Amino acid sequence: MLNAMMIDGRDNVAVAIEPITKGETVTYLCDGEEKQLTARADITIYHKLAVRKIAAGEPVVKYGEHIGVAMCDIEVGDHVHVHNVEGHRENLEEKE
Repeated sequence: MLNAMMIDGRDNVAVAIEPITKGETVTYLCDGEEKQLTARADITIYHKLAVRKIAAGEPVVKYGEHIGVAMCDIEVGDHVHVHNVEGHRENLEEKE
């Protein structure tokens, strides 16, 4: 049963669609393929967790968009939130 979702294959985070407990298996779809990982922390519903390692300084990508920058290395299964991500918005005018 799915307990997280990932919208875009470029994402490096998934969103919990129910509360997830540390050590629980997280199951989500990525480009139509079921993926699993182990949660390294308790994840509140609608919060993010890393689906692959995110190095310090690397963009955090959700829904195909950069939503912040990792302030430290974030391991697969870690909770991704304000304690380890600095807010950052892309300059959309530069993309035009």
